[in-house]
Amino acid sequence: MKRFAKVCATTVIAWTLTACNQPASPPDTHDADVQAIKDTEAQWNRDFIAKDSAKLTAHYAADAVLMAPGMASSSGHDAISKTLTEMLSDPALTLKFQSSKVEVAKSGDVAYTQGDYTMDMTDPKTKQVIHDHGSYVTTYRKQPDGSWKAVADIATSEVPPPTPPPAPAKKH
Repeated sequence: MKRFAKVCATTVIAWTLTACNQPASPPDTHDADVQAIKDTEAQWNRDFIAKDSAKLTAHYAADAVLMAPGMASSSGHDAISKTLTEMLSDPALTLKFQSSKVEVAKSGDVAYTQGDYTMDMTDPKTKQVIHDHGSYVTTYRKQPDGSWKAVADIATSEVPPPTPPPAPAKKH
Protein backbone atom coordinates (compact mmCIF):
# COMPACT_ATOMS: atom_id res chain seq x y z
CA MET A 1 0.00 0.00 0.00
CA LYS A 2 2.89 2.35 0.81
CA ARG A 3 4.31 1.71 -2.63
CA PHE A 4 0.99 2.62 -4.30
CA ALA A 5 0.84 5.87 -2.31
CA LYS A 6 4.42 6.72 -3.38
CA VAL A 7 3.58 6.07 -7.05
CA CYS A 8 0.46 8.26 -6.81
CA ALA A 9 2.36 11.06 -5.05
CA THR A 10 5.18 10.88 -7.60
CA THR A 11 2.66 11.03 -10.46
CA VAL A 12 0.89 14.05 -8.96
CA ILE A 13 4.24 15.85 -8.46
CA ALA A 14 5.31 15.04 -12.06
CA TRP A 15 2.00 16.37 -13.45
CA THR A 16 2.32 19.51 -11.37
CA LEU A 17 5.89 20.14 -12.53
CA THR A 18 4.93 19.46 -16.15
CA ALA A 19 2.03 21.88 -15.91
CA CYS A 20 4.29 24.53 -14.40
CA ASN A 21 6.77 24.16 -17.24
CA GLN A 22 4.19 24.80 -19.98
CA PRO A 23 4.88 28.01 -21.88
CA ALA A 24 2.65 30.86 -20.84
CA SER A 25 0.01 31.97 -23.29
CA PRO A 26 1.01 35.12 -25.13
CA PRO A 27 -0.75 38.18 -23.78
CA ASP A 28 -4.00 39.11 -25.50
CA THR A 29 -3.20 42.34 -27.35
CA HIS A 30 -6.15 42.21 -29.77
CA ASP A 31 -7.92 45.37 -28.61
CA ALA A 32 -4.65 47.33 -28.38
CA ASP A 33 -3.66 46.12 -31.87
CA VAL A 34 -7.01 47.18 -33.35
CA GLN A 35 -6.63 50.62 -31.78
CA ALA A 36 -3.01 50.91 -32.97
CA ILE A 37 -4.10 50.19 -36.54
CA LYS A 38 -6.94 52.73 -36.33
CA ASP A 39 -4.44 55.27 -35.00
CA THR A 40 -2.04 54.41 -37.84
CA GLU A 41 -4.73 55.03 -40.45
CA ALA A 42 -5.73 58.32 -38.79
CA GLN A 43 -2.08 59.45 -38.96
CA TRP A 44 -1.87 58.24 -42.57
CA ASN A 45 -4.81 60.52 -43.45
CA ARG A 46 -3.09 63.46 -41.74
CA ASP A 47 0.09 62.70 -43.71
CA PHE A 48 -1.91 62.88 -46.97
CA ILE A 49 -3.29 66.26 -45.93
CA ALA A 50 0.29 67.42 -45.22
CA LYS A 51 1.42 65.88 -48.56
CA ASP A 52 4.48 64.42 -46.84
CA SER A 53 5.89 61.72 -49.13
CA ALA A 54 8.47 60.46 -46.63
CA LYS A 55 5.88 59.99 -43.88
CA LEU A 56 3.47 58.36 -46.31
CA THR A 57 6.12 55.92 -47.52
CA ALA A 58 6.98 55.09 -43.90
CA HIS A 59 3.53 53.51 -43.49
CA TYR A 60 4.65 50.69 -45.79
CA ALA A 61 6.89 47.71 -45.04
CA ALA A 62 10.03 47.45 -47.17
CA ASP A 63 8.49 44.62 -49.22
CA ALA A 64 5.02 46.18 -49.58
CA VAL A 65 2.94 46.55 -52.72
CA LEU A 66 0.61 49.45 -53.56
CA MET A 67 -2.16 48.94 -56.13
CA ALA A 68 -4.34 51.94 -56.97
CA PRO A 69 -6.89 52.49 -59.75
CA GLY A 70 -5.43 53.71 -63.03
CA MET A 71 -1.82 53.12 -61.96
CA ALA A 72 0.66 50.32 -62.31
CA SER A 73 1.35 48.48 -59.07
CA SER A 74 4.36 49.64 -57.05
CA SER A 75 6.47 47.17 -55.08
CA GLY A 76 8.99 48.11 -52.40
CA HIS A 77 9.81 51.39 -50.69
CA ASP A 78 11.55 53.02 -53.66
CA ALA A 79 8.73 52.35 -56.12
CA ILE A 80 6.04 53.30 -53.60
CA SER A 81 7.89 56.50 -52.72
CA LYS A 82 8.12 57.39 -56.42
CA THR A 83 4.41 56.73 -56.96
CA LEU A 84 3.43 58.78 -53.89
CA THR A 85 5.74 61.65 -54.88
CA GLU A 86 4.13 61.73 -58.34
CA MET A 87 0.65 61.69 -56.81
CA LEU A 88 1.53 64.47 -54.37
CA SER A 89 2.81 66.70 -57.18
CA ASP A 90 -0.81 67.13 -58.28
CA PRO A 91 -2.09 70.31 -56.57
CA ALA A 92 -5.67 68.98 -56.78
CA LEU A 93 -4.86 65.76 -54.92
CA THR A 94 -6.89 64.98 -51.83
CA LEU A 95 -7.29 61.51 -50.38
CA LYS A 96 -9.30 60.46 -47.37
CA PHE A 97 -10.05 56.94 -46.26
CA GLN A 98 -11.92 55.37 -43.37
CA SER A 99 -11.94 51.73 -42.36
CA SER A 100 -15.23 50.06 -41.60
CA LYS A 101 -13.57 46.84 -40.47
CA VAL A 102 -10.31 46.06 -38.68
CA GLU A 103 -9.42 42.39 -38.20
CA VAL A 104 -6.34 41.17 -36.33
CA ALA A 105 -5.26 37.54 -36.60
CA LYS A 106 -5.34 35.48 -33.43
CA SER A 107 -1.56 35.19 -33.76
CA GLY A 108 -1.36 38.99 -33.40
CA ASP A 109 1.20 39.41 -36.20
CA VAL A 110 -1.00 40.20 -39.22
CA ALA A 111 -4.16 42.23 -39.72
CA TYR A 112 -6.26 43.86 -42.39
CA THR A 113 -8.59 46.80 -42.74
CA GLN A 114 -11.28 47.44 -45.29
CA GLY A 115 -13.21 50.59 -45.92
CA ASP A 116 -14.01 53.43 -48.27
CA TYR A 117 -11.99 56.26 -49.78
CA THR A 118 -12.59 59.49 -51.64
CA MET A 119 -9.97 61.11 -53.84
CA ASP A 120 -9.72 64.17 -56.04
CA MET A 121 -6.98 64.39 -58.62
CA THR A 122 -6.23 65.87 -62.01
CA ASP A 123 -6.92 63.65 -64.98
CA PRO A 124 -3.61 63.58 -66.89
CA LYS A 125 -5.40 63.51 -70.28
CA THR A 126 -8.13 66.12 -69.81
CA LYS A 127 -6.39 68.22 -67.13
CA GLN A 128 -9.77 68.32 -65.34
CA VAL A 129 -10.20 67.46 -61.67
CA ILE A 130 -11.83 64.09 -61.26
CA HIS A 131 -13.67 62.93 -58.17
CA ASP A 132 -13.06 59.29 -57.37
CA HIS A 133 -14.42 57.08 -54.63
CA GLY A 134 -14.25 53.41 -53.92
CA SER A 135 -13.17 50.78 -51.45
CA TYR A 136 -9.84 49.46 -50.21
CA VAL A 137 -8.23 46.61 -48.34
CA THR A 138 -4.91 47.05 -46.57
CA THR A 139 -3.01 44.12 -45.09
CA TYR A 140 -0.65 44.88 -42.20
CA ARG A 141 2.24 43.05 -40.57
CA LYS A 142 3.34 43.80 -37.03
CA GLN A 143 6.95 44.96 -36.92
CA PRO A 144 9.54 43.91 -34.30
CA ASP A 145 9.08 47.30 -32.58
CA GLY A 146 5.31 46.64 -32.25
CA SER A 147 4.26 49.10 -34.98
CA TRP A 148 2.06 48.05 -37.89
CA LYS A 149 3.19 48.51 -41.51
CA ALA A 150 1.16 47.95 -44.67
CA VAL A 151 2.33 45.04 -46.80
CA ALA A 152 -0.47 45.18 -49.39
CA ASP A 153 -2.55 48.27 -50.06
CA ILE A 154 -5.21 47.78 -52.72
CA ALA A 155 -7.95 50.20 -53.79
CA THR A 156 -10.81 49.69 -56.23
CA SER A 157 -12.62 52.62 -57.80
CA GLU A 158 -16.40 52.64 -57.97
CA VAL A 159 -16.33 55.34 -60.64
CA PRO A 160 -16.76 53.88 -64.13
CA PRO A 161 -14.01 54.74 -66.59
CA PRO A 162 -14.83 57.48 -69.10
CA THR A 163 -16.46 56.43 -72.31
CA PRO A 164 -13.90 56.38 -75.11
CA PRO A 165 -14.57 58.70 -78.02
CA PRO A 166 -16.29 57.10 -81.00
CA ALA A 167 -14.05 55.58 -83.61
CA PRO A 168 -13.59 57.69 -86.73
CA ALA A 169 -15.88 56.78 -89.60
CA LYS A 170 -14.33 54.48 -92.17
CA LYS A 171 -14.00 55.80 -95.71
CA HIS A 172 -15.40 53.62 -98.43
